[in-house]
Amino acid sequence: MSDEWKLNRSSSIPLHHQIYEYLKRKIINGEWSVGTKIPPQRDLAQKFQVNRSTIVYALGELSADGLIEAKVGKGTLVVNNTWSLLAATPPPDWISYVKSGAYHPNTQIIQDINAAETDPAIIRLGTGELSPELLPAQKMKQIFHRTPSLSLGYSEPKGSLYLREIISGYIKSKGINASPSSIMIVSGGLQALHLVSVGLLHRGSTILLETPSYLNSVHVFQSAGMNLFGIPMDQEGIQSQSIGRLKRQHNGALLYSIPTFHNPTGIVMSLNRRMELLNVCMKEGIPIIEDDVYGDLWFENPPPHPLKSMDEQGQILYIGSMSKTLGPGLRIGWIVGPEPVIDRLSDIKMQTDYGSSSLSQFAVAEWLSSGLYNDHLAEIRAELLVRRDFTINLLNTYFKDIATWNVPKGGFYIWLSINKQISIHLLFRKALKEGILLNPGNVYDRSNQHHLRLSYSYAPMEQFEKGLIRLAEIIHDLICLS
Repeated sequence: MSDEWKLNRSSSIPLHHQIYEYLKRKIINGEWSVGTKIPPQRDLAQKFQVNRSTIVYALGELSADGLIEAKVGKGTLVVNNTWSLLAATPPPDWISYVKSGAYHPNTQIIQDINAAETDPAIIRLGTGELSPELLPAQKMKQIFHRTPSLSLGYSEPKGSLYLREIISGYIKSKGINASPSSIMIVSGGLQALHLVSVGLLHRGSTILLETPSYLNSVHVFQSAGMNLFGIPMDQEGIQSQSIGRLKRQHNGALLYSIPTFHNPTGIVMSLNRRMELLNVCMKEGIPIIEDDVYGDLWFENPPPHPLKSMDEQGQILYIGSMSKTLGPGLRIGWIVGPEPVIDRLSDIKMQTDYGSSSLSQFAVAEWLSSGLYNDHLAEIRAELLVRRDFTINLLNTYFKDIATWNVPKGGFYIWLSINKQISIHLLFRKALKEGILLNPGNVYDRSNQHHLRLSYSYAPMEQFEKGLIRLAEIIHDLICLS
């Protein structure tokens, strides 16, 4: 119910009848198919800014038409529409199809976050992407404008050979030696994870991962029938000493890690911990997926080289992406790994989408080959550092008595820990009601009830300041109530 239809309060048509006609259209046009649950009366009254009795009248008319029916324990459901009123054979019950699909639905809070992000008036305090004002839109136009010819056809299964050659050279600066044949272009890091889940793993396998983890906020592995098992972190990264035991106890198939500017905590895994982790996983025969989408976004000093730079046995699948630096709309990333694995994944990718966008691949190749990318990174790092310091100053001013936090050395995120026990769900709802969107800790660890992921990368600084100040006030109020 996110459309922009509004009541005409100056009309001679009664409000309840306007609402009746609006809801009826959604049903007879098929937007609300048979089996769809009608929003609760309270929610409808709030949406239309009317008394609940007005909603009761409108729903009563729909019920009299035979379009909806209240069912005990299930709420009010659509039970008929135009097709079923006119035809002897009722239309398909799309809701039953929706529920039986292979992909798990996002949790309600993730769906709420995704919906709120479409509202331009919302202050987004946790969004993990660059602000539109930081994206190089004008330079991107120039790249396409100066190009004499562009290919609009499909690229080969592994992606543009030209781009893979350039990426092969680019990752050498990170200590990774990989030929173009062991690199595959993907439509962002999430597709890389999807391809791994359907191409390399058996249903019922267990993915070991850091706790908290970004992977808990997407259901790509769960939808493929995998289980996730979290391993605690400290300030040096994932605690690797228990990995062998947990692998044996839980049928661990592989380990997923974001060692550099971890999402959501911002932690950088130390060089010693990287070596420990790699040694343990080699000893236990555990493959690693290394997600390095934030690795270029360091501030004062570069982080340690990726785990993949120390991989001498082809044990690591390495994921990189341009989504966090050039723009998420490009949908370009890459997987680096053993050639047979890359061949397998590229075959599945061709079955899925016949290759990533040739235009986006061309653009990324131009950015990397021309030197523009390094110039852009320098600008983005400087801007993110200003935003980080701005955020830390705000936290020192308004949060010093209610929370603690890390000071990240790169990336987007501050992992804010609230000192007092409050309802993180209630905090999320209260903030959202006031136009402030949060990313609560239970998105990244179901049991986490005292953290927020703050991101200084997205919201304009004036908005961000306003949102943080009000957030502090809401937390204070909830602490007083608890």
